[in-house]
Amino acid sequence: MGYSFFDLLTLIGSLGLFLYGMKIMSEGLQKVAGSKLRSALAAMTKNRFSGVLTGVLITALIQSSSATTVMVVSFVNAGLLTLMQSITVIMGANIGTTVTAWIISIFGFKVSIAAFSIPLIAVAIPFIFSTKSKRKSIGEFIIGFAFLFMGLEMLKNSVPDLRSNPEILSFLSEYTQLGYGSVLIFLAIGTILTIVVQSSSATMAITLIMCSKGWISYELGAAMVLGENIGTTITANLAAIPANVSAKRAALAHLTFNVFGVIWIMILFYPFINMITSLVSQFGPGDPTKLTEFSNSIDPATLKLITSENSQLTTQQLALQSQLQSYQIATSYGLSLFHTMFNIINTFLMIWFVKTIAKIVTWVIKKKDTDEEFQLQFISTGLLSTSELSILQAWKELKVYAHRTEKMFKLVRKLYYENHESDFVKEFSRIQKYENISDRMEVEIAKYLSKVSDGKLGDNSKHELQKMLRVVSEIESVSDGCYNIARIILRKRDDNSVYNQDMNSNIELMMNLIDGALNQMNESMENNHISADEFNRSVNIENEINNFRNQLKLQNLTDVEQKKYDYQASITYMDIVVECEKMGDYIINVVEALNEATNIKL
Repeated sequence: MGYSFFDLLTLIGSLGLFLYGMKIMSEGLQKVAGSKLRSALAAMTKNRFSGVLTGVLITALIQSSSATTVMVVSFVNAGLLTLMQSITVIMGANIGTTVTAWIISIFGFKVSIAAFSIPLIAVAIPFIFSTKSKRKSIGEFIIGFAFLFMGLEMLKNSVPDLRSNPEILSFLSEYTQLGYGSVLIFLAIGTILTIVVQSSSATMAITLIMCSKGWISYELGAAMVLGENIGTTITANLAAIPANVSAKRAALAHLTFNVFGVIWIMILFYPFINMITSLVSQFGPGDPTKLTEFSNSIDPATLKLITSENSQLTTQQLALQSQLQSYQIATSYGLSLFHTMFNIINTFLMIWFVKTIAKIVTWVIKKKDTDEEFQLQFISTGLLSTSELSILQAWKELKVYAHRTEKMFKLVRKLYYENHESDFVKEFSRIQKYENISDRMEVEIAKYLSKVSDGKLGDNSKHELQKMLRVVSEIESVSDGCYNIARIILRKRDDNSVYNQDMNSNIELMMNLIDGALNQMNESMENNHISADEFNRSVNIENEINNFRNQLKLQNLTDVEQKKYDYQASITYMDIVVECEKMGDYIINVVEALNEATNIKL
């Protein structure tokens, strides 16, 4: 079997297509189906058992646990699933993949999603060239989905073809007589093989071939099956490479879940394998341990002859072939039952430790300051609490929202002074992510408040809800202002405009005023009300912002006439000043809403 440099480049290109598909699919998903899909998934994963069932059904439906885990990672990346919810779905996917194996064994039926990739791209093209952004997002999602599975299929086809050339692995028979050491060795081999061939089904086929050739025993085949459970997690971890920290944690949770499962089964390996052997022998097609013994009892030439598809066989050889096939079926059932029982028992053991797994992966993959992701902390799409408690939870979420907006403004200030090209691009990208997150938080919080308003509320609570809805809208406008300033800074950079020291000092002073206004707003929100002194301070800052804006407008006309800076520079300069003044208006609107809510309570 030759493997050229071209084959290696094809492998790398396939991986690139897979990762690019993951990125496009996740971005399209966020744009087109965020809130609706999040509600549906939240309902399907409202508890750990329904989450497991969801994973089983999806995997049985699409015939691939790798596909399920990749989609789960993309859902987490898009903020549609929490880490806890994703872990339960992944657990279900592990059971679902065993259902698939039995379907294949019994019915010989398997659907290749990759076969639909090109037709899916054809379907996506009209959407991609649509003038409506919603349709364009649908097209991006479909193309990302097609690229992802096309890349996954190409990835499988680009690795060395071990399935058609199992003789490459014949040397492994030298390591079969080391007792429990052999079990550990073949556990590692199963893991490595699955990572290489990117398919646990292909590794299972290789395992069966090795058993039928007499190279390894049924017990060592079972050890390889355990390794396949660990190796198959590589797909989700590859998918998480371009994703956010929660998606990386979800992929690591898949690995952690399988590793812990393998640890406990290795402690009970021989009793467990004996139980499976007994079940298959009594209720199945026969003793799965007899295959290796039978294969070793036949001379190699005869074994090769009876396993060849096109050989002309004698009556005696046909009888041997029939006997060999019956042993192969018994071994196949034994390994399938071993795989199924392990995953079911492991899931129903580990399901009680979902929180522990979540804590472990959170500790291993720590969140960095540069990690931005969307996840509501205090409110959910499930059943509402009591009206008063729901309002309290919404206030907590509003505080998080306000602090996120203040952090966004600090990023904008940092962007203004960033001179290094690559760092500028990274900072601008972070601000874009904050803007997307802000838009989605506004929608989710507003929808939640609308649901609360449908309940039975007193007059004070109704007024408070109205003020909260106003606060949500104004905070979102503040974040829009931050993003607008970032875009103006980008335009200034593209125009190669140079500001003099006075211009930079004026913008610094204006941004200091906005910073002070945001701090005052957040201090007031912490207490859900505002005192007279706090309100007066906010009004004074707003007046300062307005007066400073007016002063800079007049000064700008004089400075341009005196050619202290060119007209092009003055445009972006005044745009930043005006956008800051608008942010001041939005901030004082939040403060006024808090002041009205306080007066109503009084």
